Amino acid sequence: MGMPGGFLKYERRCAKYRPVKERLTDYREVEVYPPEDEVVNQSLRCLDCGIPFCHSTGCSLSILIPEINELVHGGRWREAYERLSSVNPFPEITGRICPALCEASCTLSINDAPVTIRNIEYTVIEKAFENGWVQPRKIKRRAGKKAAVIGSGPAGLAAASKLSGRGFDVTVYEKAPAAGGILRYGIPDFKLEKWVIDRRLDIMKKEGVKFETGIRIGKDVSASYMQKNYDNIIITTGALHPRDIRIPGREYDGIYFAMEYLSSSNEYVCGSSENLEIDAS
Repeated sequence: MGMPGGFLKYERRCAKYRPVKERLTDYREVEVYPPEDEVVNQSLRCLDCGIPFCHSTGCSLSILIPEINELVHGGRWREAYERLSSVNPFPEITGRICPALCEASCTLSINDAPVTIRNIEYTVIEKAFENGWVQPRKIKRRAGKKAAVIGSGPAGLAAASKLSGRGFDVTVYEKAPAAGGILRYGIPDFKLEKWVIDRRLDIMKKEGVKFETGIRIGKDVSASYMQKNYDNIIITTGALHPRDIRIPGREYDGIYFAMEYLSSSNEYVCGSSENLEIDAS
């Protein structure tokens, strides 16, 4: 434990937002993350609980949060990155968009403000990129097996990364013009700029993962072809059909499903579409 009672000395300080006047001029991320020394101070607020609920029940990836906080406090940033990436394939994404259920599970949140776990995760991974620690893995042995992943959202990319690390020759199929799924077409740039996705995709490509975009399995490529050419097929297409609701006013003009708006908006912002189909302004 870095500092017993650290939460008494340091108050919770998390990422702030850029000024509204500045944010109105672009589509970039709105959060301004704390400097490194402040992040270290925030890591000192961790209680290193006997039962770390942040890790055991709050995080779906079971990230070793108290251990990472201790490494950050000790200035052992590379070890913190290695510990983080051992269970989380894309910490640069979760560090930006995760709802941080771990923080809701933090023991400090019982009667105080929780540890800024998401901000710490963001700082660890961005420091790793800055120092060149994030490199394509060298696959020592190939399994001699081919795997196809249908869909390139977070589940598909995670499956592709894991299979590639196990030595599989992986091809990811995506119906959209670019890979990323909901990360690219469902999440606005103010939360997740698309260069973050492209940076990770570039690493995966260098590891040997192949991406085939603009292809609909079952239409452009038959199911029999897939079964014949791949040893394993993983379907990670996500929830493609919205759930309608029957409430008063649902029939009014100007009411759309979320993904109708988000997809068209993201395509417009990234330049793949010249017209904004649904203008929320």
